[in-house]
Amino acid sequence: MRNATQGTAALVAISLTVLTVTALLPAGETMSAETPDDDPWIWLEEVAGERALSWVEGRNEASLGYLESRPLFPALKKRSLEILDSDERIPDPALRGELVYNFWQDADNRRGLWRRMALDDYARGATDWEVLLDLDALARREDEDWVWKGASCLPPEYRRCLVSLSRGGADATVVREFDTVTGRFVDDGFRLEEAKHIVSWADEGTLYVGTDFGPGSLTDSGYARTARLWRRGQPLAEAPEIFAGEKTDVAVSVVRVRDGDRHYDIASRGKTFFTSERYLYRDGELMEIGIPEDAELHAILEGQMIVELKSAWSPAGREYPQGALLAADFAAFMDGERDFEVLIEPGPATAIVSGAGTGVMRTRNHLVVNELEDVVNRLTRFTRQRGRWTRQRIEAPEDGDITLVSATETSDSFFFRYESFLSPDTLYLARDGGSKTGEVRSLPDYFDTDGMRVEQHFATSRDGTRVPYFLVLPAGFEADGDTPTLLYGYGGFEVSMAASYSAVLGSSWLARGGAYALANIRGGGEYGPRWHRAALREHRQRAYDDFIAVAEDLIERGITAPAQLGIRGGSNGGLLTGVMLTQRPDLFGGVVVQVPLLDMKRYHKLLAGASWMGEYGNPDTDDWNFIAEYSPYHNLDPEADYPRAFFTTSTRDDRVHPAHARKMVARMEAMGHDVLYYENTVGGHAGASDNAQRARVEALIYTYLWGALGAGGG
Repeated sequence: MRNATQGTAALVAISLTVLTVTALLPAGETMSAETPDDDPWIWLEEVAGERALSWVEGRNEASLGYLESRPLFPALKKRSLEILDSDERIPDPALRGELVYNFWQDADNRRGLWRRMALDDYARGATDWEVLLDLDALARREDEDWVWKGASCLPPEYRRCLVSLSRGGADATVVREFDTVTGRFVDDGFRLEEAKHIVSWADEGTLYVGTDFGPGSLTDSGYARTARLWRRGQPLAEAPEIFAGEKTDVAVSVVRVRDGDRHYDIASRGKTFFTSERYLYRDGELMEIGIPEDAELHAILEGQMIVELKSAWSPAGREYPQGALLAADFAAFMDGERDFEVLIEPGPATAIVSGAGTGVMRTRNHLVVNELEDVVNRLTRFTRQRGRWTRQRIEAPEDGDITLVSATETSDSFFFRYESFLSPDTLYLARDGGSKTGEVRSLPDYFDTDGMRVEQHFATSRDGTRVPYFLVLPAGFEADGDTPTLLYGYGGFEVSMAASYSAVLGSSWLARGGAYALANIRGGGEYGPRWHRAALREHRQRAYDDFIAVAEDLIERGITAPAQLGIRGGSNGGLLTGVMLTQRPDLFGGVVVQVPLLDMKRYHKLLAGASWMGEYGNPDTDDWNFIAEYSPYHNLDPEADYPRAFFTTSTRDDRVHPAHARKMVARMEAMGHDVLYYENTVGGHAGASDNAQRARVEALIYTYLWGALGAGGG
């Protein structure tokens, strides 16, 4: 149930009093249909400003008062919370040696428990966990709004861990050293105050640290510009700098990569979101690793460097294609050799799943690769034998989504999960690198799928490109063109949209007679780096054309009609639905825009926005000419007939600034458009920090959705 809350959204012309915003303009300013350079809504960028929060409170009061009074809301919220708090959920395993770690939230543990048990006990379904840290108790004791952000533990013993805690769910964290044997934070251990840290264990007494060291130490994106070597007991300010980048970079880091008894310290200078210079740091010296800046260095296994190409490369006169997975002797490569073995050479319909740890994962002796073929997964194991790599298919279910969940460099066991739109998650444990696999845990059916069916179709985009999408049809479906339909998309950063099981979507939407469509548009990673790059920067409109093509195909097939078609997206997907609202308001009955980017003129000046210029471009240059064509905030029209959109964000989102949603709504209201808005005061970029908040947000969205599409209940 990875995407327990994934869904889509919609709107309707149900009357709600639009709050007057003219009185909130600074004295002497007037309202204009155009967005002037001196943006009259820029004061909403002050996240915790008294005036801005007063504005937020007014919109929340109106929108919540309306949505939470709808007849359907209580039932949706109750069922969603039951699902999210269910004891039948699979405890997500983090494998460390022969132990499984898990972070768990439920009705009795709102902030959550960090706990562990032996792998064999977990595999047989045991429930007797050893609790390491009770976040609710810690929050009460310290009077802090702590939200769990993970732990990094030092192999091979995994006794010492760096625990990251966030106030209210923000990306910025406090880091504390924790001892898993004593079950306590380490007295006088490593500790970092609140910032966006990049930390890696070198050994028990040493860390590589990137953080806010004061003026000049951060990039324009708000991440570390320098990396230091910090020894136990040493004041952080005295830790020597060993690597530095430029202010215009995204981030700088040094990470220790372990390969059995050997290790390699890899320094990275992230020049853009997609390109990095990499160096081997050894004996106080930096030696450049001469792979392409846009390539992904996945692992070093038995001395072999594993590299995935994002563009074609021709070292030593031999060409390797875009999307290939290569292996080479790392020491020989650093000495100048360029002898690569091709592990995977993708075809026209195949790709390696994108994202660190999701597409390529190592165990002690094996390499596991998760591939897609027309957005359907398959697993392959590679093993180094007698100087060459051997390949073996790993037994796994077909025609669904497979996710690599967890592995450890100290054993050959790993976990993977299978699910589909109508099949609940099943967790598999693979031993000996995948030679033996077996089910260890599975979810129950959270909604009745009897009579439902899943189809895959291809729409034709404006430039002739075939765009795949999945369609889930409810029981009793007839192609009469009036089925309420949710269309979800993302289309960015090489992120693939998969056929995953969502209990909240299923119970709140499918089981009530709605259809659901998932678009695999360009900008994502469904067909590898070429699919992503087809919608980069000046080609961004292609992603939007693809989404429009899928929407039109749903209508042409008789699935739905514009008045019954809703869309939903978050973050970059919120930008997608914001663009749909401004470009094709005629095509949709409702639009949900979550934690979105919308003001593309100033996105790079807000929080982590500068790190995404590799995706969108730099609006301070001539790039603005193509960005301006789609920037939702700058393409609002006072004369347009927009569906009544629902915008959601979080005050504590320190990744995508809440001002994107705030300013969009303020400008729409100033033009006389009817809009719904909800800003959660905690929750970070996820929009919620505990199950009760998640259930509330989902119930708000689906309540809005059913009413917006004229399907009743809202």
